[in-house]
Amino acid sequence: MRSGAERRGSSAAAPPVSPPLGRGRLAGPDAPPAPPPPTSGQPRARDSSDARAQPRPLFQWTKWKKRMGSSMSAAAARRPVFDDKEDVNLDHFQILRAIGKGSFGKVCIVQKRDTEKMYAMKYMNKQQCIERDEVRNVFRELEILQEIEHVFLVNLWYSFQDEEDMFMVVDLLLGGDLRYHLQQNVQFSEDTVRLYVCEMALALDYLRGQHIIHRDVKPDNILLDERGHAHLTDFNIATIIKDGERATALAGTKPYMAPEIFQSFVNGGTGYSFEVDWWSVGVMAYELLRGWRPYDIHSSSAVQSLVQLFSTVSVQYVPAWSKETVALLRKLLTVNPKHRVSSLQDMRAAPALAGVLWAELSEKKVEPGFVPNKGRLHCDPTFELEEMILESRPLHKKKKRLAKSRSRDSSRDSCPSHVACGILVPDQDSTCLPSSEGGFLTTGPSQKSWFFFFSCCQTGSDGLEFFM
Repeated sequence: MRSGAERRGSSAAAPPVSPPLGRGRLAGPDAPPAPPPPTSGQPRARDSSDARAQPRPLFQWTKWKKRMGSSMSAAAARRPVFDDKEDVNLDHFQILRAIGKGSFGKVCIVQKRDTEKMYAMKYMNKQQCIERDEVRNVFRELEILQEIEHVFLVNLWYSFQDEEDMFMVVDLLLGGDLRYHLQQNVQFSEDTVRLYVCEMALALDYLRGQHIIHRDVKPDNILLDERGHAHLTDFNIATIIKDGERATALAGTKPYMAPEIFQSFVNGGTGYSFEVDWWSVGVMAYELLRGWRPYDIHSSSAVQSLVQLFSTVSVQYVPAWSKETVALLRKLLTVNPKHRVSSLQDMRAAPALAGVLWAELSEKKVEPGFVPNKGRLHCDPTFELEEMILESRPLHKKKKRLAKSRSRDSSRDSCPSHVACGILVPDQDSTCLPSSEGGFLTTGPSQKSWFFFFSCCQTGSDGLEFFM
């Protein structure tokens, strides 16, 4: 485990409560599913059963890394040295390029100047966070990420904030998310999908030990590393439940939400628990194999109609799939959570996974059947153009922009230090949060009240302060 100081990069002036950002997604889960790939004329790939079209790289990632590496090696002699006790901030990182954006944040590749380690940095605007009522979700995610670390999760390293934005520095995974590869018409073999299911099983088993329900397992939130291993990310709507407790709120992305979530919302009852994440794994596995989801559900689907849908519509399985794979999918997509595969022990007993070497798998010693092309960056190249051309407040010009802003502020009459311009205090017992496009937001027993406000400070310090 990394030390708390290393993982969180906290500071007194900027408490380590900077929230995570919306991930860079190329399309939501309700985008039209990728059409079935052609049956002939496919170029040869690493795995014959994972054949896929190999478009000409839009970005020469390998050449870029070599070029950056040579220039960085030449500059090693003048590499900056930071005091270990110094607060981590944006100056500690070199911004390399934008790679994604989400509903309320952006993602870029950065390099820590003193160690030359590469990371992904998520950042979101504070004002937008407040305007969209996302603050409590953001803090819940950070609270979770600060306490977890696993080989098949996207782990947090540092968090900090400045006057405009809040930042999270996390593992850099260059293989792209599974949604991107679905849109690229990748044909995933049964062996490859089974590996993803096993890796997610290990991640979910770990989260269960931490009393965490993720509630948003889907291709968009599963990132591949350069070797092709799967990592679960985005804990924005995750919740923590204590022993014996159950969640009750409508939370998740509709096409991947388990039936009991809708039933609990419509009919009441005892709520739901960790089984909902395993249903989502089943939907994801089916989608990877077939190219579309087992149920025709969209964000606009009425909740009441979905309760009836699960009791009247049966899932259709492809005859060409092996009996073992179909049996595993049936167990994951069992409507009754009591009969659903929902633990690592259940997974080990599944015939489809009888030959899995779980110890080797947990150490990433099992080679994936599908390995992302190392010669390209697996994201939309327009993200970089948008950041450079269309963004009115680009990150790479932040330092100069903030310096000008501070200069203007110092020449004006400042309002008294720490005078609150607005205060928002979420109800401590509240369990319902506003909904957002494509998903519903986190609920569950409140751990704490979060106080935050804009403060007008003579020193020009962080405009948004957080108290726990």
